[in-house]
Amino acid sequence: MHDMNGIIGSHDLLLVTLDTLRYDVAAELAAAGATPTLAGLLPGGRWERRHTPGSFTYAAHAAILAGFLPTPAAPGPHPRPFAGSFPGSATTGPGTWTFDAADLPAGLAQAGYHTVCVGGVGFFNKLTPLGSALPALFAESHWEPRFGVTDPDSIVHQIDRVAGVTRRLPADRRLFLLLNVAALHQPNWFYLDGATREHGDSRDSHAAALRHVDRHLDRLFALMRRPCFVIVCSDHGTAYGEDGHTGHRIGHEVVWTVPYGEFVLS
Repeated sequence: MHDMNGIIGSHDLLLVTLDTLRYDVAAELAAAGATPTLAGLLPGGRWERRHTPGSFTYAAHAAILAGFLPTPAAPGPHPRPFAGSFPGSATTGPGTWTFDAADLPAGLAQAGYHTVCVGGVGFFNKLTPLGSALPALFAESHWEPRFGVTDPDSIVHQIDRVAGVTRRLPADRRLFLLLNVAALHQPNWFYLDGATREHGDSRDSHAAALRHVDRHLDRLFALMRRPCFVIVCSDHGTAYGEDGHTGHRIGHEVVWTVPYGEFVLS
């Protein structure tokens, strides 16, 4: 784990949540060389296997944005990179950056960061009180229908918005940016050549969506100012028929096991 006390204040922070991405699919594509952008930045070119703090988007992001990132699957304890002040916390170590606030964006704002959210799935759409809860944690938040799950070019539109955010950012202001990528979430059948709406989503179309996203992430990373500490992870996985299950918000291995990676753009 990086010593976050040496990073906060000196680095911009980018958190990319690849919403609904399964660990097994991500690992297979990385090993096959099918996601070269991510594999070129992940330590050793491989994803770390972790367990999510929540089985669906809202629960997982509420935990992540309180400092509870996906936990390494190997036995712990595992110190966290960020932690709110909490007497007796067993996962706050010497390298943990602690904040005296209810959530990570508020803590980073106190440390001088401009906090921005570019949403993707419905829990970021700001169309309802529930869809406004997570974006409200940030000083600046963005969502449009074209950022959402039904637009095959959602990642392109989201990165276009990120470009506007970074262009307006004062040179002396540190940035914390959350990008919630919607493309992996259902529906994703349209990323698979030859698939139709009637064919529906599948593990193969899920993989095709990740290949599509990877082709655009180099542009995202190029927009970030250096140095930038980056976390790329999934918030939860999803089932495509395993043991009769479809979807998420269930206690199944393919839902709880997620890919995680962190690195510094310098």
